Amino acid sequence: MSIVISWLILSLAVWITAVVLPGFHLKNVKSALLVAAIFGVLNFFLGWLFFAVFTVATLGLAWVFAFLTRVLINAILLKLTDAVTDHLKIDGFGWAVAGALMMSAIGTIAQWLFMSTV
Repeated sequence: MSIVISWLILSLAVWITAVVLPGFHLKNVKSALLVAAIFGVLNFFLGWLFFAVFTVATLGLAWVFAFLTRVLINAILLKLTDAVTDHLKIDGFGWAVAGALMMSAIGTIAQWLFMSTV
């Protein structure tokens, strides 16, 4: 059940990000569900690998600056999601970074609100 709730929260974060950021485009509201699913799968399979590679490549600095590293990895995964599906269009890497920041903030707030009501 928690996977479904996390997916719905991520879908909400994707949709709100597309509404707010002019360089982040979704085809329609239903596309947020598909984009969140693809992004979640990519994050599950590649997120840890990218984090490990960044940590080794930066001689551990990626671990020290884990928040910034995670934002950059999420931006890369958003661009990969953009490449995999035609339901998402991101105008550039800067918009992907902004989208990653916004999605993280929205997701954190939404999960905090959901967990405080349960």
